[in-house]
Amino acid sequence: MAKTGVFLINLGTPDSYSVTDVRRYLREFLMDRRVIDVPLIQRFFLVCGIIAPFRAPESAAVYKELWTDRGSPLKYYGEDLKEKLQEVLGKDYFVEFGMRYKNPNIRQVIDKFKDQGLAKVIVIPLYPQYASSSTGSTIELFMNEIKKWEVIPRVEVISQFFDNPDFIKCFAENARPMMDKESYEHFVFSYHGLPERHIQKSSCGNYCQLSEKCCSTYHDKNRYCYRAQCFATTRLLAEELGVTEDQYTVCFQSRLGKDPWVKPYTDDILEELAQKGIKKVLAFSPAFVADCLETTIEVGEEYKELFFKAGGQTWDLVESLNAKDSWVNCIQKILQTTS
Repeated sequence: MAKTGVFLINLGTPDSYSVTDVRRYLREFLMDRRVIDVPLIQRFFLVCGIIAPFRAPESAAVYKELWTDRGSPLKYYGEDLKEKLQEVLGKDYFVEFGMRYKNPNIRQVIDKFKDQGLAKVIVIPLYPQYASSSTGSTIELFMNEIKKWEVIPRVEVISQFFDNPDFIKCFAENARPMMDKESYEHFVFSYHGLPERHIQKSSCGNYCQLSEKCCSTYHDKNRYCYRAQCFATTRLLAEELGVTEDQYTVCFQSRLGKDPWVKPYTDDILEELAQKGIKKVLAFSPAFVADCLETTIEVGEEYKELFFKAGGQTWDLVESLNAKDSWVNCIQKILQTTS
């Protein structure tokens, strides 16, 4: 029986926390036309002349804080996930892990599938909610590489899994022990931000208005709207945890530049919560399946400091799925639905 290939792909991480490696990573990441969607010449001067040179030293210091003896968490959690999934799936599957940016990169890893005699390849971009700048970019590069093969096997792409019941249960499982120990007054669901124009460009029939009205329900017209998917993820998680609508807030982090990004902004929300007298908050980052700079540092530390300065007393972050057995089993079930 021919094997099935499984390609797990996450966004990327610098090879080290040196300024040089961080600058290279920023250049590769931000030069992607789906990330900064301006003409090539303008993007080149913006990224290589301004953003990467000036941002690299500051980002390198943050990455140094994140780094462990095993390196970047995003990378080693991905490698652990690959190993565990391979063990669970057995000899009929060939599992690999790669990154959209830097290493192990898609171009290198995809060649490992070539000589396996695969019946099909299932690609899983490890982003629960679809966005052109993450999922779309990853799928595009994978397709550009596999189209060079003389023999192209059947290809299936898992482009989103934000509403998968087992994915929701995995995150809830991580939160429950914390909720049992502490009486939180509010729950913040912070997602990675996107420029508003990215949402509007992918809108079906100009349906998206970036409002509560168009994102409060999920249906065919906004099925690929990142913001609507984030709100849907939150509703499902809140329901699973028994959290009522008035107890939680959805918000967006990691803005870059002066253009408007999807709102509300996380830093604004946490200051508003503190001003309302809310002291104890539990934060989630359900756009990430592995802990990384955006979860551990940005949400876990930087937002905690802001919240405390605004008058808050408790700010805890729910750990991501990383390589937990429940997450491995979830991916196994997702794969079974493609058979």
